[in-house]
Amino acid sequence: MTDCFKNLFAAAFLCLLSFTAIAQTDTTQQVAANRANSRLQQQKPYIILVSADGFRYDYAEKYHTEHLLALANSGVRAASLMPSFPSITFPNHYTLVTGLYPSHHGIISNRFYNAEHQLYYSKNSTNTGVNWYNGTPIWTLAEQQRMLSACFYWVGSEATIKGVQPTYYYHFNKDISIHNRIQDVHNWLMLSPEKRPHLITFYLPEVDQISHKKGPDAPETIKVIKYIDSVVYELTKTVAKTGLDVNFIFLSDHGMVKIPTDNPLPTPAALDTANFIITSGEGLLVNVYAKKGHENAVMQAYQQLLKNAGDNYKVFLKNNVPDSLHYGKKDDRAGHIGDIVLLANYPHIFILNSAYVEPGAHGYEPHDIKDMQATFYAWGPDFKKGVQIPTFNNVDVYAIIAKVLRLKITEKIDGNSTIADKIVIPYQNKF
Repeated sequence: MTDCFKNLFAAAFLCLLSFTAIAQTDTTQQVAANRANSRLQQQKPYIILVSADGFRYDYAEKYHTEHLLALANSGVRAASLMPSFPSITFPNHYTLVTGLYPSHHGIISNRFYNAEHQLYYSKNSTNTGVNWYNGTPIWTLAEQQRMLSACFYWVGSEATIKGVQPTYYYHFNKDISIHNRIQDVHNWLMLSPEKRPHLITFYLPEVDQISHKKGPDAPETIKVIKYIDSVVYELTKTVAKTGLDVNFIFLSDHGMVKIPTDNPLPTPAALDTANFIITSGEGLLVNVYAKKGHENAVMQAYQQLLKNAGDNYKVFLKNNVPDSLHYGKKDDRAGHIGDIVLLANYPHIFILNSAYVEPGAHGYEPHDIKDMQATFYAWGPDFKKGVQIPTFNNVDVYAIIAKVLRLKITEKIDGNSTIADKIVIPYQNKF
């Protein structure tokens, strides 16, 4: 996720937030009043979900992250985690906590358009006319079942979804130091059993930021990978001081690949802005929406794009996107996917709104470009020990968290419990 999108955690959809039941306890933390864990939920496990944005599947081993590898080897380690299409930040972070493909939960890119309401999803959104977030985030599921949750940044965590927000959450603020963030996690876990969150999300943007700017294997990227290793070490040691036996999942949303910075793809000439609204996610994926009254221009533009694409990019109508991508008309539950979809072929990238191409990129189809694949490690009292598993789809993470917390999944999701059943110790077998 590039810098132009990074502050979306802070700015996007603040207008959607309902603060009626929220009491601000300090300058940044939001706390929902009059909530408590039920007696049943007070007996349940704890889990911290850590996401290191852009932490490629091979980074820990390639760059010898001492602490992460030791923790992963003590618990569960996947060969990789397969992102959902498109392999970019906002769609995949929300997939991880809903178990839904992006086309099903509605966050189909980092920036897109809602044609019905004629509104954009972006960091500058100031509209209240669209319910952008579909599905039931794992913190919403927990709160619905009277289990408290806390989010130290995550896509959707600042929004009111199904009438619910996390009990504790923060607006994104890059000025809060990592040490203060970790201390706040400690403080949450030191609350009384009635007020203590059992689910905590914790987002780390640094690897993505640096690897975009410098490239995925640059010295600066290696340095920040080591930094993430030290952060995880500090987090686990600080949590251990609480005396609670806490589960951890460390994962990422996507990987990163090096691309040439010369000769990017311009906006195709066939896309006349008099006829179309054009949005891009990371330059790899372009959604094209016909303006009202210009729907007849779609087929002509599509034919011209097919003629001109060559090996540079793929072009699809909404109704002929391959089923394997879960990104076509039949999957578009929120109506957010464009009438035409362009997907750059590696190593190409579209440059629509910027004069600069960064050397690190993601967004390519993760089954085709392995460097798009992400990381998954898990350890703690409810995870099996010393288990290595093959690559699995990130829609399955939701069921893993729910199984650890013993929450009932109440709606149909795209993932399943196959991986959860393999790696989570059954409750009755723990004693």
